[in-house]
Amino acid sequence: MRIALINENSQASKNAQIYSSLQQVASQKGYSVDNYGMYTAEDSAQLTYVQNGILAAILLNSGAADFVVTGCGTGEGAMLALNSFPGVICGHVEDPLDAYTFAQINDGNAIAIPFALKYGWGGDLNLVYIFEKLFSEPFGGGYPKERVVPEQRNKKILDEVRRHTLRQDLVAVLKELDQDLVRGAVSGSRFEELFFPNCKNEEIAEYVRSLRA
Repeated sequence: MRIALINENSQASKNAQIYSSLQQVASQKGYSVDNYGMYTAEDSAQLTYVQNGILAAILLNSGAADFVVTGCGTGEGAMLALNSFPGVICGHVEDPLDAYTFAQINDGNAIAIPFALKYGWGGDLNLVYIFEKLFSEPFGGGYPKERVVPEQRNKKILDEVRRHTLRQDLVAVLKELDQDLVRGAVSGSRFEELFFPNCKNEEIAEYVRSLRA
């Protein structure tokens, strides 16, 4: 599994801590972690939580990432932004129980964590425990386990509903947005080296290249 970490500007100072906690768990599973930043609050490429959603959608729909870890001060804005795009199912995760039940019941591909609200003493430990429970078992296994069949059925129904309510052509969607907003989402200092070698969708890659040209 290739996991992407995205931080917006208000919580950029925690990027190193979040990356360390995520990498600690991912390395035990043999997963890769790509840190798309922001790396510090002073980065020249500034991301808002709305741009977190744009970047996450590009990474997931292109196959450059299998899962996205992101967030903001409360986690709510990032969750709403990510869920605005096709191909993204993002859960709001505050603790290990949230992480486990989201993975097992909702079988999504992104989480948004509150990195300021209720993030106090022991916040770094909570992150490790969240990632441990999130990736403890294959996704979609059900909880309780005897509920796996109806929960998987409901997930398929949700996927079909989203197929009709969200336009599936991501490039067409992105082209209708403010192009400076989208360009800012793919302007990170390490974006090019992380994204293009792992991107599996040439249409999305070409669009991103045109933005960065």
